[in-house]
Amino acid sequence: MELDLRQLSNHDRYKLLTSVVVPRPIALVTTINQEGQHNAAPYSFFNAMGSDPPVVVIGVGNRQPGEPKDTAHNIRFTREFVVNLVNEPIAEQMNITAIDFPPEIDDLAMAGLTPVPSVRVQAPRIAESPVNLECREIATLNIGQTRVVVGEVLHIQIKDEFVDPVKLHIHTEQLRAVGRMHGGGWYVKTTDLFQLDRITYKEWQTKPHHTS
Repeated sequence: MELDLRQLSNHDRYKLLTSVVVPRPIALVTTINQEGQHNAAPYSFFNAMGSDPPVVVIGVGNRQPGEPKDTAHNIRFTREFVVNLVNEPIAEQMNITAIDFPPEIDDLAMAGLTPVPSVRVQAPRIAESPVNLECREIATLNIGQTRVVVGEVLHIQIKDEFVDPVKLHIHTEQLRAVGRMHGGGWYVKTTDLFQLDRITYKEWQTKPHHTS
């Protein structure tokens, strides 16, 4: 089936993209507003884009056309945010922060999550999250109704049980991170793993290959 996305509605484009680009990691983003109030919201249009400098990107849509979501508004004001990774123990609480609470309501309190001070940014990190990425906004790209926030990761907190402090080896398989799948509230666990080592060209040359 061939699909020209320029001929489809935004609803259908969203449905197609989020159904085929899977699984997507979830950024539970914390920010603060001008009054110092906390805001938390999950985004699955999220990923790491590089390490020199360490860069992450988040797709933050509008609440409605022309009205930025609280996350985008707060980042525009402070130029700072924290990405709190989501694992199985806090998945349901993450889902509560997705509720469209009014700006004056503390999303973290409603979800039973604990804000604690960050090291390099004003926005709090979430104590229950296994990993927190403190970020500074580098740029925000506005492309139509799509907003892409580019952030430099300044500081990372990782719970001690998940990291070897000498080798900086992360026990990723123990994080029990969750990812976003297609619509209708579908998620995926990351505990079903398989290993596929990268092959060098020299190794590839020594292996038999099947040709037709």
